[in-house]
Amino acid sequence: MHITFLGATETVTGSKYLIEENNKNFLVDCGLFQGLKELRLRNWSRFPLNPAKIEAVILTHAHIDHSGYLPVLVNGGFKGDIYCTSATYDLCKILLPDSAKLQEEEAEYANKKGYSKHKPALPLYTVDDAEKALKYFNVIPYHKEVELLKDLRFELIPSGHIIGSAFVKLRNHKISVLFSGDLGRQEDLIMKTPEVIKHADYLVLESTYGDRNHDATNPLGEMEKIINETKKNNGVVIIPAFSVGRTQEVLYSICLLKKQKKIKDIPVYLNSPMSISATDIYCKHHNEHKLSSNQCEDMCSTATYITSVEESKALNNKTGPMIIISASGMATGGRVLHHIMRFAPDPNNAILFTGYQAAGTRGDRLIKGEKILKMFGQYIPINSKVYIIESFSAHADQAEILNWVKNFSSPPKMTFITHG
Repeated sequence: MHITFLGATETVTGSKYLIEENNKNFLVDCGLFQGLKELRLRNWSRFPLNPAKIEAVILTHAHIDHSGYLPVLVNGGFKGDIYCTSATYDLCKILLPDSAKLQEEEAEYANKKGYSKHKPALPLYTVDDAEKALKYFNVIPYHKEVELLKDLRFELIPSGHIIGSAFVKLRNHKISVLFSGDLGRQEDLIMKTPEVIKHADYLVLESTYGDRNHDATNPLGEMEKIINETKKNNGVVIIPAFSVGRTQEVLYSICLLKKQKKIKDIPVYLNSPMSISATDIYCKHHNEHKLSSNQCEDMCSTATYITSVEESKALNNKTGPMIIISASGMATGGRVLHHIMRFAPDPNNAILFTGYQAAGTRGDRLIKGEKILKMFGQYIPINSKVYIIESFSAHADQAEILNWVKNFSSPPKMTFITHG
C-alpha cells in the first residue's frame, strides 16, 4: 500500500490522500483548498492523476475542505463510487451545490463590477457540476466493512466532529491504516464523544489544534457577556458561522442562555438557507448526537429563519439590538459579508467569530485587528468590536488528541501528522 499526501500538508485545508494498492487508486477525502490566495490557486492546478483512473473516494465528512473538490474530480472523468455515511450524503446534497452557487455568484458579480483580473471570471465548478457529482455517492452505515478489492477493505467509525463524520480504517492482509479525518472533542455541547480505537498499524492524524489547548473559559458565559454588552448599546451582533456544526452549536447555546434567562428580549435571525437546511438534517439524524428531538425543536425555534434575498436585504434596514447568524464562518463569502458591510462601520455593533479562521481569510484578518476590509470591490471601515470564542471549536485540542491516542493498545508503527 502506498500513500501520497495531496492536501492538508503544512495547512489545514484541501484534504486529499491518494491510496495505491495492486495498481488501483483510491482517495480518502477530496477537499477544496481555502484561505490564502496561494492555497486557493491550487484548486485550479491540474490534478496529479487522471481522475478516470481513481476507483473510489471515501469521505470522512461533508465539510468543503474535505469534500468540495468532488465536482472537479467528476468533471475530470471520475466515475467510481463516493462512499460516505447517510448524514454526510445529506449534508453534501446542500453543501456542494451551495459551494458551486457561491462561486457562480462571485464570478457573476466580479464580471458585473469588473474587479477581476480574469476576463471573464469563471467559477471553479457550477451547480450542474455539483449535482452531477452527487449521483456517484454510495451511502454505507458505520462499522460495515466494504470490499474495495479482493484484499482491500474499509470501514467508517464515528469520529464525533459533525454528524456523519467518520474515521476511515483501511486494511489489507498485511496492515491497517486509520485516517482520523477531523477528530471531535471529548465534551462537545452537541456531538457524542469520538469512538475509541484500539489498533492501527499506521495513523494519519489531524492536528488543527495540535500545538495548543482550547481556552477553558465557558463559551456560554463569554457569549452572554458579548451579547448583553452589545445590547446595552442597541447594537447588532453579527455571528459568521459555519453552516454545518457551528451554526447548530451557536443556536443551541443561545437557546440555553434564553432558557436560563441570561439574555432577554433580543431577536435572533438565522440568515443562511444552507444553515437552515443543515439544522433540519441535524434533527433528522438526532441519534448521532446528544440532543433529543425536543431539544432539537427548541434549538430550531430560537431563531427566525431568513430564506429569501428580499428578507436578507431587509435585515440590513433593521436596527439593533438583534443577533444575526449567517455564513460563511470565515467571512469568505455568503450573506454574512453584506451584513458586515452594513454594520461593521458602527462601533456599537459587534462581530463574533466562533471557530477557526484560516490564514488569509477575512475572518483571520478581522480578528488580527485590520481596520479596513475589501469586500465586493469596496473598502469597508471596521469600527465595530471583533471577538472570537475559540472554545466552540469542533476540533480536539492538543490534550484531547493525546488522550484519544492513548486508547491505542500499542502505538502505531508510524503516525503521520496532517491538517495543521
